[in-house]
Amino acid sequence: MSIAIIGTGYVGLVAGACFAETGNTVYCVDQDQGKIEALKQGKIPIYEPGLEELVKRGYAEKRIHFTTSTSEAVAACNIIFLAVGTPAQANGEPDLKYLRAAAEQVGRAMNGYKLIINKSTVPIGSHQVVADWIKPLTQERFDVASNPEFLKEGSAVDDFLKPDRVIIGTDSQEVYKLLAELYAPFVRQGNPILWMDPISAEITKYACNSFLATRISFMNELSGLCEKVGGDIEKVRKGMTTDVRIGKHFLYAGAGYGGSCFPKDIQALLTTAEKQNVSLGVVDAAEKANEKQKKVLYTKIGKFFGTELSKKTIAVWGLAFKPNTDDMREAPALALIEELVRAGVAVRVYDPVASETAKAAFEAEGIALKNVHFCKSAYEAADGADALAIVTEWNEFRNPDFERIRKLLKSPVFFDGRNLFDPEEIKKKGFRYFAVGRGEKI
Repeated sequence: MSIAIIGTGYVGLVAGACFAETGNTVYCVDQDQGKIEALKQGKIPIYEPGLEELVKRGYAEKRIHFTTSTSEAVAACNIIFLAVGTPAQANGEPDLKYLRAAAEQVGRAMNGYKLIINKSTVPIGSHQVVADWIKPLTQERFDVASNPEFLKEGSAVDDFLKPDRVIIGTDSQEVYKLLAELYAPFVRQGNPILWMDPISAEITKYACNSFLATRISFMNELSGLCEKVGGDIEKVRKGMTTDVRIGKHFLYAGAGYGGSCFPKDIQALLTTAEKQNVSLGVVDAAEKANEKQKKVLYTKIGKFFGTELSKKTIAVWGLAFKPNTDDMREAPALALIEELVRAGVAVRVYDPVASETAKAAFEAEGIALKNVHFCKSAYEAADGADALAIVTEWNEFRNPDFERIRKLLKSPVFFDGRNLFDPEEIKKKGFRYFAVGRGEKI
């Protein structure tokens, strides 16, 4: 099949590479000429395990074409995915200007029947909005369907190739036949394609992310209680996960969640609910709890050092919002480092892949780079620091040389924002150890 994907961001590039891997011809479209030229040279703008290999192979075998011409792609394809950004505005609503521009470009370029699919995260009811944008621009027949993505950054390629489920919102039998054929290679193991009306598909995307975010915020709030009364959130978590009704996923307390999906999707869902005069109190509380949780490490560090904080140097391990990505959007590390810099602290940071995206994020947030030293290794970051804070749970942080760290630090103080270690074992190694919700008090 011939497929056009408008937008070569995180969703679009992963989708394009994976569709090409199953034998389809894919046109990846982006208005950024520099980005398109870089992709032709095998330069991938995001860090995602396995993606570079797929892109290079697809391009070398001429299954992937990179172009700035929407009309070229639309003319060659009968299935068009819209995968452009829908960033949150100040009021929480998604900004649809890129989606509208893409839809109108598609409409003007139609040369026959086209199936247009919303792959971007879009407000509820957007399938009809997209159709309304296109209708005045063409006499050709078309359908608009919803096909939300559920990729996890850091495992997106595997998630796309072996999805838990594929959700498609459509009322058209023609669309059903086309997409059943397109997705057949990805669901051979029996993972379902769930067919539903477009509105239900759009709601499902927001509902999943909001529910997962709520689980995280629940555990984070519970961790605060554990600290007050002397409990251990890790023991509580293990007790909870043995209940089959609860399960084991997204129940880790920590320094808060970030990324491109959870914060934006919660805001969009809350905004939609408000417009409909519907209260989503649980979702609203989850968002507020997360904003508070992002300050938990700074609060601990500030309380420990007190009035001496401004004279200190803090090492920070991990910048990206989660491991196996360089994505800094809404990353908890941003909140921590911003507060540390504002307090006059010198900060030494290390992340295996996110240093460059972090620099751009710091500048966007107004964080003074002169107060932040980017290091080439975890141990370099620890060298001469008064304390160490872990914000992102990269694998290389899970079993470091503690004796070496203790010697590098001015004082053996450890703030663990991801609860990577057993408190008693770390204390035996000579550290003051402060995690999240594990009963320790400062």
